[in-house]
Amino acid sequence: MIFIRSTLFNIWFFGISFFIIMVLLLTIPMPRAVLNKGLKTWMRLIMGGLKVLVGLSYEVRGRENIPVGPALYSSKHQSAWDTGIFFLLLEDPAFVLKKELLSIPLYGWLLKKDKMVAINRDGGGMALRQLVRKSQEVIENGRQLVIFPEGTRSTPGFRLPYHPGVAAIYKKVGVSVIPVALNSGLFWGRRSFTKRPGKIIIEFLPSIVPGMEREAFISELESQVEKATNRLIAEGSVN
Repeated sequence: MIFIRSTLFNIWFFGISFFIIMVLLLTIPMPRAVLNKGLKTWMRLIMGGLKVLVGLSYEVRGRENIPVGPALYSSKHQSAWDTGIFFLLLEDPAFVLKKELLSIPLYGWLLKKDKMVAINRDGGGMALRQLVRKSQEVIENGRQLVIFPEGTRSTPGFRLPYHPGVAAIYKKVGVSVIPVALNSGLFWGRRSFTKRPGKIIIEFLPSIVPGMEREAFISELESQVEKATNRLIAEGSVN
């Protein structure tokens, strides 16, 4: 049954995504706010498909920790689900992502229009400086910046080293960092065809205020995110 439901969802996912992308391409000459509304609609349809076809819903915890206005969100990353949910929970998110995604036909054009922060992961110091500069522009424009500090999706229960970019942004932009924990990988795994029924939990943790030293900041960020993620994984595994 899980395979059948996953097949139905994947058909829905790719079908509706192609249709929405074609429609959203028409918004490129329009103000970016129009595209933002379209992206939110797209993600609502995806989440609705998960609930109806797979039996997979989600729960949001810590909404009181989401500030009004610009902020930096540093999130665990286990699934493609993780990117979509922020469009629904934040007003106007921008993501730090690898520049190769901009080269994807059609979809990459939308990423460019939405002014995502694309970086060259092999670019060394120059790429880090560009990341900080572009991130500051996002914050100055009143948007919410989302970064996955491990740089890629990880399997539930495993942790990867946090890249220096998140600390560099934190030091430069001078806004609070909201750590984010989740357990999405239990239900929608990395590169997995199968989607499992259940309830994904995403939790916004208490913010880390500006002004900490780099080492202390990274230690606090990792501690909050990893401890909360392990707790959510344990909770999701039981349920």
